[in-house]
Amino acid sequence: QLEEHIMGTPSLGRRLLRLLPWLCCAILAAAAFVLKFLLPGYSFSALVCCCLIGLILFYTLFPRLGTRFPRFTRITLRVFTVLLVLGLAVCAVTEGFIIKASFGSKDTDADYLVVLGAKVREDGPSVSLWDRIYGAYDFLAAHPDTVAVVSGGQGPDEPTSEAQCMFDHLTALGIDPGRIYLEDKSTSTKENILFTLNLLEEKTGSRPKKLWVVSSEYHLCRAGMMTRDCGVEFAGIPARTSRPSQLVNHFLREIAGVWHYILLGY
Repeated sequence: QLEEHIMGTPSLGRRLLRLLPWLCCAILAAAAFVLKFLLPGYSFSALVCCCLIGLILFYTLFPRLGTRFPRFTRITLRVFTVLLVLGLAVCAVTEGFIIKASFGSKDTDADYLVVLGAKVREDGPSVSLWDRIYGAYDFLAAHPDTVAVVSGGQGPDEPTSEAQCMFDHLTALGIDPGRIYLEDKSTSTKENILFTLNLLEEKTGSRPKKLWVVSSEYHLCRAGMMTRDCGVEFAGIPARTSRPSQLVNHFLREIAGVWHYILLGY
């Protein structure tokens, strides 16, 4: 009996080990469902869970081809693993630049700043937009000579333009309406920057050489790339994300945003 017990234990362990990938996939699938359908604003985290499921299934099922196609299976696994490691390294380096930019610029002597818009919901600003409104308010209250441009158009599912929403709430908080210009035509971050520069040139007679940008801290890296590509210097003013639970989702999502801009230009 002792011998049977000793011989049976590894077999039980192997069975449990075989079940582990499927258990992980089940947990990740449940997490993806919750993040996608029950928690608004976490869709990218749900996508990451789906990617992890794909990786687990690949490394669990693909080696089974080795019994019939050993050479093909071995080479494919090695190539895929190398590419995966390189991809993760690129993501890690990109995330480093995003984190570095999230601290903002030391230079806060701003003549003009642009506040980048975010989603406006039926019941008012989204969490990200509230964060940017309060970030802009703190800066404008501390720098009474700075003029702001609130930038953001109206999407098909938004009750008002992002610019108008920010203007209304900033003035309600006590900022002089005369210090705020509205740019309500843009539909992307690149347009936010371009249309703001055009508006300031129209209002002041000259195009600024440097632009201070208020946006969520995770977004400053990409906003800085776009600002510099428009031919002006960039200074970032971070609007801190008020929901810590969203930080991981947004910082991970921004890796895709940065590379989307690098490869496609928008």
